[in-house]
Amino acid sequence: MDNWHMSKWMYGSLAGALAAVVLGAAMIPLRSHLSIATAGLVLVIPVVTGVVVGGLAAGVIAVAAGFLVYDYAFIPPYLTLSVGAGQNWAALGVYAVVMLMVAQVVARLERARAEAEGNATQTQRMYELSDLLVKDVALDRLLDTIVNTVQSAFDVAGVALLLPEDGRLRVASAAGEAISPSQLQQLDRGSSTPVSLGISGPTPNRLQTVALATADGPVGVLAVRARSLSSDDRALLGAFANHSALAIERARLRQQAMQAELLGEIDRLRQTLLGAVSHDLRTPLASMKIASTTLRDPTLELSGADIDELHDIIDRQADRLTRLVTSLLDMTRLQAGFLELQREAWSVLELVEDTLAGLAGALPASRVKTDIPSDLPAVEVDGLLIGQVLSNLVENADRHAPPVTPITIAAQSKDHRVMMSVTDQGPGVPPEEREMIFDSFVRFDTGGRSGLGLAIAKTFIQAHGEQIWVENVPEGGARFVFTLPQAGNPPEHRV
Repeated sequence: MDNWHMSKWMYGSLAGALAAVVLGAAMIPLRSHLSIATAGLVLVIPVVTGVVVGGLAAGVIAVAAGFLVYDYAFIPPYLTLSVGAGQNWAALGVYAVVMLMVAQVVARLERARAEAEGNATQTQRMYELSDLLVKDVALDRLLDTIVNTVQSAFDVAGVALLLPEDGRLRVASAAGEAISPSQLQQLDRGSSTPVSLGISGPTPNRLQTVALATADGPVGVLAVRARSLSSDDRALLGAFANHSALAIERARLRQQAMQAELLGEIDRLRQTLLGAVSHDLRTPLASMKIASTTLRDPTLELSGADIDELHDIIDRQADRLTRLVTSLLDMTRLQAGFLELQREAWSVLELVEDTLAGLAGALPASRVKTDIPSDLPAVEVDGLLIGQVLSNLVENADRHAPPVTPITIAAQSKDHRVMMSVTDQGPGVPPEEREMIFDSFVRFDTGGRSGLGLAIAKTFIQAHGEQIWVENVPEGGARFVFTLPQAGNPPEHRV
C-alpha cells in the first residue's frame, strides 16, 4: 500500500471511530427513550463515514468501533463489555453482520462512483489533450503545448520532450523540474543503462518514459519525472503520446511544405523582379550602347553636333539609370523599415519645377503644361521622394502618349490635402488593370503600362500615408492622381 492509500485508510478509520464515539456519547442521555435497534441504526453513520473517507478497510474499523460503543453504552449491563442475556448477543451479532454488509455495499457504490468520475475525467482530459493537438500551430509551439499539458494534466514534477538530432536525442522542450543530465544520459542510444521506452511503474530514479512513434517510425521520447502514475494515468499518457506523435509528424510535414512553398515563392519573385528590372533598364542601356558604339565606329564621319547629341544621350540615360536604381533602393529600404521620411514644408510649384529641371533634356520643356494655383497651400513631405514620384509619372506619360501631345501637371486643395495629377493623351488604362499597374511584379501581355516606376511611386506615396490611383479622362488618355498632406495638418496614417 503506497503512502497516499495508507493516509486515506488512516483518515477513514479515524473518522469512523470518532463518529461512533461522538454519536454514542450523544445518545447516552436519550438511552431510556431509545430501543436497542434504534441505537444500532444510528451507528450505521460511522460505518458509512469510514467507507466514504477511507475505503472498505476503514469501514471495517468503523464497524469494530461501533460494535464496542454499541456494547458498552447500549447493551445491558451498561458501561461494561459484558453482554448478559442471549438476546443481547443476537442484537450484537445482527449489528456486526448488517454493518459489514452495509460497509461492503457502500464501498462498492463508492468505488463505482469513483470509477465513473474517473472515466468522465479521463474522457474530458483526453478530449482537451486531443483538442490541443489538432490545432494548426507551429512545431515549437506544439512541443511547448505538449510538455505543459502533460505536466498540468498528470500533476508530475517535470516533463521533457526529446527529438532526434544528428543521431542523438536532444531536449526540444521541457516544463517543471528539469530532468537531470544523468537521467537524460540514460536515453542516449550509447548509454550502457538505457531506460525502457514504455509506460510502467516508477523506476528507481523516478524517470518514466514513453516512445512517440507513428506508422512511419519513431518521432521522439517523452520523459516524465514522477514518483508514480496510476494504471489509468499510464493508459491515458500512452494514448496522449500517440496523439502527440501524430501531431508532431503533421507539424513537421506542414513546416516542410511551407518551406518548399516559400522557396518556390522566393524563386518566382526573384524571376519576376529580374524581369521587371531588366524591362526598365533595357531602354536606357540600349540607348547608351547605341550611342557609345556609334561614337567608337571609325567608319562613321560625325559632325560636332552629332557627337554632342550622342554624348547628351549617354548623359541623360545615365541620369535616368541613376534615378531608377536610387528609387529602387529607397523603395526597398522603405519596405524594410530602414528609411525614415524627411518631412519638410514644400511649395508644390517648387516641387514641380525641381522635377522638370531634373528631366531637362529627356523631353521637351514645352511638352509639359502646369495648372497650379498660386495660393495653393504648402505640403509637408519628403521632397526627394515626392520629386521622384512626379518624375516617374511624367516619364510614364512620355513613354505612352504620342510625342506631340501635352502632359499636364495639375494640383488643387481638397479636404486639408493637396491633390496632384499627371495627365496624358495616350491610350488610357483598362479598368481591370488600374490596380495591377502599380504592382512591380506584373507584366501585361497586351503591352499595357507597368514597370518599377509606378510601383516605386505607389510605395513613396503610401509611405506618406496617402493614396495614388489612375483614372481615364473623357477626351482620351490617363490621369494619375495622388494626395499629399498639407503643411500644419498631421497626416492620419504615417508609415
